[in-house]
Amino acid sequence: MSPEEYCLRKTRGAGSSFYYAFIFLPTPQRRAMMALYAFCREVDDIADDVSDRQVAVAKLAFWQDELQRAFTGQAQHPVGKELDWARRNYAIDEELFREIIDGMLMDIEQQPILKASDLALYCYRVAGAVGLLSIEVFGYRNRQARTFATHLGEAMQRTNILRDIGEDARLGRIYLPQEDRIRFQVRDEDFKAASCSAALKALIAHHVALTEEKYRQALDILPAEDRRSLRPALLMAAIYYAQLQRIKQRGYDVLAHSAHISPLRKLWIAARMWQREKHAGKHGQPIRLA
Repeated sequence: MSPEEYCLRKTRGAGSSFYYAFIFLPTPQRRAMMALYAFCREVDDIADDVSDRQVAVAKLAFWQDELQRAFTGQAQHPVGKELDWARRNYAIDEELFREIIDGMLMDIEQQPILKASDLALYCYRVAGAVGLLSIEVFGYRNRQARTFATHLGEAMQRTNILRDIGEDARLGRIYLPQEDRIRFQVRDEDFKAASCSAALKALIAHHVALTEEKYRQALDILPAEDRRSLRPALLMAAIYYAQLQRIKQRGYDVLAHSAHISPLRKLWIAARMWQREKHAGKHGQPIRLA
C-alpha cells in the first residue's frame, strides 16, 4: 500500500465530515488534505484509545519526531511521507502540526477546562490550527481568511464537543467550562446520566447559541475574493452546522438522542452546499449553511 493509499483509507474509514468535502477537490489538493487529516486521525486515536498515559505520551513523542523528519525529507511513516509531499507543494507550517499535538496532550493530561479562555485555547489547538493548515491547501489572497479559518475551526470543534458530551464524559473529559457549569448548577455526574437534566439542557442551549455566533462571525469575516477557493471549508461547515441544528431539534438532550448524521446525509449536505454556493457566490448572495 502506498502512503497516498494509506491516508485515503485512514480518512475514508474514519467516517468524518471532512471526507465529504475533500471529494470535491482537485486531485493535488485532495491528496494534501488527506495527508493532513490522516495525521489528525493518528494523533487523535492516540488520545482517545491509549489508556496508559505514559504510552500515549510516548506515541505522541514519535509524531513530534516524525514531523521533524517529514519537514526535512526523512519521513518514516506513510502519513509522514505524505506530509513531506504536501509541504513541498503547499505552504503548510510545521508549528501548526505541533499545536495539534499540544491539543492532544491536553486531552491525555485531562487538563481541566475552567474558563472560556481554556476552551478557546483547546479549540484553537485541535481545530483552529487545522483550519489554518487547510486554507494553505485551498488557497487564499486576503489575510483575513486566516481569522475566518480559526473562527470556523472553533465553531466546528464546539459542535463536536456538544454532540459528544456523554461519550467524552465517560473518558473523563468535560469541555464545557467549569465557570459555566457552576453558573448553571450542573454537576459533573450529570454528564454521565441516561438523559439530560433541565440544568444541563440549559447549559447546552447556552453553548449552542455561542457556537451559532461563532459560525456567524466566521461567515461575516470571509473575504469575498476568497469565497470560491474556500468553498470546501463551507461544505464542512454545513455538515457540522446540521449537527448543531439537530441538537436544537432534539431539545438539547444529547445524552438520550444522537446528533450524528449518516454518511449518505453528509454527502447530500455537501453536494447541496456545493451547488448552492456556486450560484450564490457568483451573484454575491449571503452564505447559508442551512
